[in-house]
Amino acid sequence: MSQIKNYIYIVIMLLSLTVSAQKTIGDDPELLQNSINYHISQAQTELENFNYYKAQKNLDEALNLAKQSDNKKSTGIIYAIKGRLQLTIDENDKAIKSLTKAIEVQRLINDNANLGKSYKILGDVYAAKKDYTQALDYYKSATTKFEEESLNADLATVILCEAKTYINLKNYIKARDIIEQSLAIAKKEDLLRTESDALISQSLVHAKLNNNEKALNYAIEGIKIAKNNKFVNILNQGYLTISDVYNTMGDYKSSRSYLNAYVQLSDSLTSLKRANSSKDEEMQYQLNDALEKNSEMFQKLEKAEDDNSLSTLISILSVALITILSLLTLSLYKNNNIRLKTNNMLHKKNGELIIAKEKAELASKTKANFLSTVTHELRTPLYAVTGLSNMLLEENPKPEQIQHLKSLKFSGDYLLTFINDILQINKIEANKVDIEPEPFNLKKKINNIVLALNNSALDNNVKLHFEYDKHLPENFIADQLKISQILINLVGNSIKFTKDGDIWIRVYQIEAVNKIYTLRFEIEDNGIGISQEKQDNMFESFSQGSIQINRKYGGTGLGLSIVKGLIDILKGKIYVKSELEKGTTFYFEIPLEYTSIEEAKEIKTTYFSGNTEDLDLKNVKILVVEDNKINQMITKKILTKMTLKCDIVDNGEDAVDMIKANNYDIVLMDIHMPGISGIEATKIVRSFDKEQIIFALTAVTIEDKMHEFEEAGFTDIIPKPFKQEEFEKKLYNALALKNGTSTTS
Repeated sequence: MSQIKNYIYIVIMLLSLTVSAQKTIGDDPELLQNSINYHISQAQTELENFNYYKAQKNLDEALNLAKQSDNKKSTGIIYAIKGRLQLTIDENDKAIKSLTKAIEVQRLINDNANLGKSYKILGDVYAAKKDYTQALDYYKSATTKFEEESLNADLATVILCEAKTYINLKNYIKARDIIEQSLAIAKKEDLLRTESDALISQSLVHAKLNNNEKALNYAIEGIKIAKNNKFVNILNQGYLTISDVYNTMGDYKSSRSYLNAYVQLSDSLTSLKRANSSKDEEMQYQLNDALEKNSEMFQKLEKAEDDNSLSTLISILSVALITILSLLTLSLYKNNNIRLKTNNMLHKKNGELIIAKEKAELASKTKANFLSTVTHELRTPLYAVTGLSNMLLEENPKPEQIQHLKSLKFSGDYLLTFINDILQINKIEANKVDIEPEPFNLKKKINNIVLALNNSALDNNVKLHFEYDKHLPENFIADQLKISQILINLVGNSIKFTKDGDIWIRVYQIEAVNKIYTLRFEIEDNGIGISQEKQDNMFESFSQGSIQINRKYGGTGLGLSIVKGLIDILKGKIYVKSELEKGTTFYFEIPLEYTSIEEAKEIKTTYFSGNTEDLDLKNVKILVVEDNKINQMITKKILTKMTLKCDIVDNGEDAVDMIKANNYDIVLMDIHMPGISGIEATKIVRSFDKEQIIFALTAVTIEDKMHEFEEAGFTDIIPKPFKQEEFEKKLYNALALKNGTSTTS
């Protein structure tokens, strides 16, 4: 008989773990709702008291009742609380699943108040995972819902969470402003917990901003409220914050005292949390749950055994076995169907993704080829436009023609800038921009940029101020050309939108680990400012705001997109804060490697800066290889003005023959010509003359073509259309080097 009893015990344990025994409360909806509310309330109480598995038990019971009555509102609330519980015990992935279920239900029934709470908790989960961008998105969604429902208490809390996220992002200015909003609501609504938390957070922000007196005042006020109301977690953070403030101020005794208080309270909280989140507690909860579900069935069995109702026991046993087998069979069947459907779906989606990837790669390649072709076709006539306008302006035009010619030149220059910006963005998006680190003096580099832009600033009656942290080293290894391009774009942008004002350029250290310094660059102006709506998408190409503004102030609207792309390449971050009619501050952070003064070398210009009278130009001969008649005329005109003689041919074959038959000082070689190209012609020349100076005079500027020029053996490249001054300096420099004349003044 004892063996039968043991066998029955095992079977019923299996049955109890497979089929959940539901205790019906009755058909009274009000009674059912009261029971659900009771379990939810108990769960929240247990959660606040760190009794996590008791809270879990109450939530499970509430969820069963809510599903039984098809109560979607309560179901959403329960899943949200489960998510908060799972976040507390560091089960972030489970928390995301629970909160996703809550949001689905709450969206379906338009439960906006609780939907906002679910968004807020989901933001907390992503903040715990250090995915701060995602966290900010959910906090903003929660803020919208709370504002719609006028839930000021919840609004103050979620705004504070948003501020804490900006603290983690080291954006202390923005965090400070947002905390003030939260603090204002908390004081108005008498929300002591939020008020004390906001005060402690504001103390931390002011400490980071080196305003220790304010930090101390905020911390003391926050700790007082937390202590009076026993907000232990906030109090604990307050102890640590005020300890750091006193330490910064040099009051080490007070700092140590608050640090000891923080350690003691932390130990107490950790012990309490560990005690209530142990695996033993979880196993005990699961065991008690199983025993409670089986108690009723064991009572029936014992009664049947006392009555010697063996046939009843056999019937119960048979039903139990059949039920278990049926459930297992059904489960296996459903799982197999789901697996087959999932596999088919995955194969289908994988095939679609492969096709989409191939299409995207083809589109990207087509786009690059299209830009390369269009660039050349546009640059060639632009060479004529800019060249002819320069020539006409220098040939004493009639007074009434001067303005027209200047407008023509401006349009040509603008179009060239526009083309260059589009190409730069294309290269950034195609990941074709290489980093070229080299030693340089950062302070001198920025000084040179300030000097170069000073004339533009003076035109707008703007004064430039440069502040370089005196404790910061000056010599670093980095891609100085990209840093220069970023600064030129940002400072130039500030000049464009500032009239009769000031612009400050600041550089200081954020942190240093070994030789890697993280530096912050700030460009602040007191110009027209940027509205909040335009700030949200200002780094995108051709955003609506940029088009309208640049039509008024000039520019292509692509500069900030290029800046963002270059900073991403340099593994940095860029932020902006602005207020209409008060000004704008752009600040970006990038890592740079420190180097000693001995290692740092300044790049010397390749342009001729000496006196042209020292050069013997009488017998200099230049060969121009160009198939476009207008471009031939312009190039010859420029060379004649430089008192240089030239021969002109219009194809590569004739160019090779002319170089063989004559002794040319410089060859200006176009690339795209009928017959053999300029690249092929240069390769042929290099087969019999390694020393001939050959410049590629070309409209091709995309970097992936440059290696072809190097392999062909070109001495240098002059991209069309060029500035006449730079063209002249390059030629003079080449002639000076050939004749052994110094290139320095």
